[in-house]
Amino acid sequence: MSVMSWTYIFVGLSFALYLVIAWVSRVRDTGGFYVAGRGVPAIANGMATGADWMSAASFISMAGLISAMGYAGGVYLMGWTGGYVLLALLIAPYLRKYGQFTVPDFIGDRYASQTARLVAVVCAVFVSFVYVAGQMRGVGVVFSRFLEVDINVGVLIGMAIVFVYATLGGMKGITWTQVAQYWVLITAYLIPAIAISIRLTGQPLPQVGMGSELVGVDGSAATHLLAKLDQIHADLGFASYTAAFTSEKWDRLNVLCVTLALMVGTAGLPHVIVRFYTVKSVSAARWSAFWALLFIALLYLTAPATAAFARYYMIEGLQGKTAQELPGWFENWRRTGLIMWLDDGDGKVRFSARDDNEIFRNGKLPRAELDTIMLEHQKWVDGAGGSDGRPKMKAAGLSGPDRDIIVLATPEMAELSAWIIALVAAGGLAAALSTASGLLLVVSSGVAHDLYYRLINPEASEATRLMIGRTTIGLAVVVAGIFGIYPPGFVAEVVAFAFGLAAASFFPIIVLGIFSKRVGTVPAVVGMVVGIAFTAAYIIGNRFFGMPAWCFGIGAQGIGTVGMLINFALTLLLAPLFPPPDKDVIALIESVREPEGAGPAVEIETAPGH
Repeated sequence: MSVMSWTYIFVGLSFALYLVIAWVSRVRDTGGFYVAGRGVPAIANGMATGADWMSAASFISMAGLISAMGYAGGVYLMGWTGGYVLLALLIAPYLRKYGQFTVPDFIGDRYASQTARLVAVVCAVFVSFVYVAGQMRGVGVVFSRFLEVDINVGVLIGMAIVFVYATLGGMKGITWTQVAQYWVLITAYLIPAIAISIRLTGQPLPQVGMGSELVGVDGSAATHLLAKLDQIHADLGFASYTAAFTSEKWDRLNVLCVTLALMVGTAGLPHVIVRFYTVKSVSAARWSAFWALLFIALLYLTAPATAAFARYYMIEGLQGKTAQELPGWFENWRRTGLIMWLDDGDGKVRFSARDDNEIFRNGKLPRAELDTIMLEHQKWVDGAGGSDGRPKMKAAGLSGPDRDIIVLATPEMAELSAWIIALVAAGGLAAALSTASGLLLVVSSGVAHDLYYRLINPEASEATRLMIGRTTIGLAVVVAGIFGIYPPGFVAEVVAFAFGLAAASFFPIIVLGIFSKRVGTVPAVVGMVVGIAFTAAYIIGNRFFGMPAWCFGIGAQGIGTVGMLINFALTLLLAPLFPPPDKDVIALIESVREPEGAGPAVEIETAPGH
């Protein structure tokens, strides 16, 4: 059967499974809708957390980043996994002991302020929408290639699926759907990696294959894969694939800042934190973090090998080829606009780190404008007038190929079976949809629970709160789809921005809320507002308005670290100047920090208008 036939089978079966789980898990109360009734076993919650965490950025884009950046791309591995250590030690058990529904719940009660709650809701919604933009973009990329529909149509299909199972089952349905999605995505990631490793190096473990000798490739003397990549990069003028610091953008300071921003952002992301509210006890929350890290490691330890395999196939398969010699996978992906060849007139593909590079991607240009450039360029190549399209592509910031296609295209590059190629498509959709649903629930809980119920109408019935929550998810799906159709960047880049915003807003306030009895309301609110405002303004200015990286050369992806430090500094400096928490809040802090079994957390009421 063809790749498309297999894709319809795998995607259809997986979507049917998700919808059946959502129907069976449908809920009728807010406890089930927001925290799954607090009855999820630790190992199942670990799988769900893994799926929630391993988004389109992890499945689709991370290996693409490492493939393009080489060793320097390891910052994503270190940051996104290291954050779970912080989460398990500093946050998850204490918030589970507190035992409410959301992160704004804790912030509002801990700082005894509805203003603090409102600021936390705004931060949570803002971070979640930035994050979900990358997921919907990933859905569109998968659909555009494997079902041969427009990226925008793919985003609309993903919106419909998420809407159904998120509104039916809430957190309970999402949790058990994510358990299924974990097994879909991890199977889809490991099978092609193992098959390619065996084909290239004879080693069944991709992690071993990445450092092994190539076998049966070109009949030459035995060469290690990474050594071969370093040689290819040197020949083409690129920085060494295995070099640690490859440019000013990825110098030591930026690597440190990006890694730290991703780590503390992990520990501050509301859709990850809320997963630990769904288990039965504090001990189960700790075990959930352990299981989640184990399940995540299966993919994260494989990603560098997948990246190296893809880089090898990409360059070896295209460099020096004529139009007649181009492999079939290139034509398949060229139709999506995510990779293209603008010939300089010699009729051969040329990768280069210099200005004459001929491989591009269409990340932002409207399709009509892209087609015009391609038509004019072809006339120029044929000597029939027209103009060289490469300067226009470079001026638009486009060089390629698109990093988001690497994992999805690698099985085709390696000429694996059609069913494996289709399985990868189903895995990419599972990764994107699992995270999107968790983020949309955070938006729903922020509006329906923290804003409507806690601030506007505390007398609202269960039915009304559920209706508001489901309606909010519907509206959030529409906004998420718009972000997916008009993304602010490639998947992993957008997700990194979300981590920086979470690091600058939530992490300091949650940690100080748990471990400091001196920090009061005003310092916390000021810290949150200034932290996220500074980070958002820097990212927007640097990424979209050409603002230079004036803060010690730190780029947009790492500025969340500076925002976090500003948040910590402001909050701690202001704390002695304002009243400390009252005795009820002190009792709450002490209760949250008591060992399990010493008593539940003390719930306090906040006065409206504070």
